[in-house]
Amino acid sequence: MNPDLVEGMAEIARTYVDNTAEPGSVPLEPVVLAVRGPVVVARVGDVVVKAHEPGTPVEPLRARLAVAADHRTGDVLLPPLGPPAFVGDRVVTVWPFGTPVPQGEPEELPMEAAGRVLAALHRFPAADFPGVPESGAWSRMVRAVREMPSSPVADVVLRAFGTLPAAPRAGSAVIHGDWHLGQLLWRDGWRLIDLDDLGRGDPAWDLARPAALLLAGVLDPDTWARLLDAYAAAGGTAVAPTDPWAALEVPARALVVQMAARALTAAERDGKRLDDAQDALIEACGRIVSTHEPVTRG
Repeated sequence: MNPDLVEGMAEIARTYVDNTAEPGSVPLEPVVLAVRGPVVVARVGDVVVKAHEPGTPVEPLRARLAVAADHRTGDVLLPPLGPPAFVGDRVVTVWPFGTPVPQGEPEELPMEAAGRVLAALHRFPAADFPGVPESGAWSRMVRAVREMPSSPVADVVLRAFGTLPAAPRAGSAVIHGDWHLGQLLWRDGWRLIDLDDLGRGDPAWDLARPAALLLAGVLDPDTWARLLDAYAAAGGTAVAPTDPWAALEVPARALVVQMAARALTAAERDGKRLDDAQDALIEACGRIVSTHEPVTRG
């Protein structure tokens, strides 16, 4: 981790810290909250700053932040504190601090709240926000496969990738694009964060990760049902209640491939073996290969 990057992020954050607080009552030294590859998230006082991946296009990010800053999405998306800033060539976004979903037993997870928030997001047509880009969900999956190291196990993931269509189904809703419980936090209510892939797309993609974990045997059916039932009851548009898998099957298959590819990349980078959940994703790729024909790509 680059200490100069963290200090530059902290300097940006300090301009947003409440200066009316009593001197010394707000710690101004940065606390690193997360490092995910080149992405760094840090906190200064009640302000969180995120350094995005190198090469992140700025204009699509501005358009996504504009959706989050819009008063119409205030009960759904965490609004940024300001426009994108820069530390060198790294784009940095600034956010209010919130409380993430705590670790706990499945029955303690806020699946109903998650379903309601997703349903509220999906009720927005993309046409309500001119200039919002296409969601990055599909390109994120493709990038995960391209970055995967070569190995016999990776070949199974590649073959599963080969069963997917050449492009995603078109969609016209606003979707998160990379949804999981880690993208939910509490700040005057539950809000969605990490909007790097927010945009125009098929809302089934926002249910694809938990659906994929269900297929892999990692997520239990009761927890999945709590999410899906709350989503449907709140008017979610991604799936038909009578046959949710008609819309979910391809996105869920794609997320099995994405998560398996990311697991192999992380295992090689960190010099670790796959854990049981990651092994289950590889096994799910094997089942995909055995039950789906490869797609001929032009």
